[in-house]
Amino acid sequence: MLLGIEIGGTKLQLGVGSGQGPPLAALVRLAVRPECGAEGIRRQIAEHARPLVSKYAVRAVGIGFGGPVDSVRGRTIISHQVAGWEDFPLAEWCRQTLGVPVLLANDSDSAGVAEACFGAGKGHRVVFYTNVGSGIGGALVIDGRLYSGSAGVASEIGHLRPGPECQSADQTVESRSSGWAISAAAVQALGEQPGTPAAKDLLHRCAGQTERLTTQIVAQAARQGNPIARAALDRASRTYGWAVAQVITLLAPSVVVLGGGVSLVGEDLWLEPVRRYVEQYVFPPLRGTYRIELAQLGEEVVVHGVLTLTRQMMTEGAAP
Repeated sequence: MLLGIEIGGTKLQLGVGSGQGPPLAALVRLAVRPECGAEGIRRQIAEHARPLVSKYAVRAVGIGFGGPVDSVRGRTIISHQVAGWEDFPLAEWCRQTLGVPVLLANDSDSAGVAEACFGAGKGHRVVFYTNVGSGIGGALVIDGRLYSGSAGVASEIGHLRPGPECQSADQTVESRSSGWAISAAAVQALGEQPGTPAAKDLLHRCAGQTERLTTQIVAQAARQGNPIARAALDRASRTYGWAVAQVITLLAPSVVVLGGGVSLVGEDLWLEPVRRYVEQYVFPPLRGTYRIELAQLGEEVVVHGVLTLTRQMMTEGAAP
């Protein structure tokens, strides 16, 4: 058996499985306390992983990390949610702690592999997965194998710059279409439209505390017709749809799988607008050659993906 670990900004999951899809033999889900930093998460892993390794005779461990990683060297680059992960040798630490081989991967890459093999992309040869939450990630999977490019980093759809006028590295699709960007756009509009019925409605929904204006609150307001909320979501879905269209134009996947928390705000507010904007911006001869579907595997998706990557590593004797 194999052990898959997901390290996120708010949750830690440890799942035991074969790497051949659901169901898991065991799953432990824990809350992450960001104030305890990376060291606190490592203590949780050591405490809960050791019994699983022993009970299930785990042969190898895969880690899906919520942030950029150097998978070749087995090091985390940074976490934008939890301090202490800067250039940390996580794979080596885990090897020493658990005594088995370890693979380190990015969480979006892991999720993409799982959806391609067992979820909404199953049965398709070329699958592009992309998730929208606090950030935006992507993964290209061809014949069940993750494409990681010549430098170990690829499919970073969130870091596309939407137009040549975007000259700064922070003017990205992620800065316009992520969950926090949707909230920020609504907050900005509150300052530009003070005293309007739409502004008063949003302020009421967040009890006058704009820092509590989440994407979920914006989506609820949009569903009830609030024009500020609808504009914030439309701006995000338009930019994201443009980005997905560029991916399809370049790579021609037969299915694009949309994951992440923002994709769950509702088909009418996200999936359908994204489909419409993709159709508008994609290379016309490719219209009708692809499907855009919501992810299917839920909260366990990263665990299943990193288990699959680990199984591939063990089968081939090298990192995939």
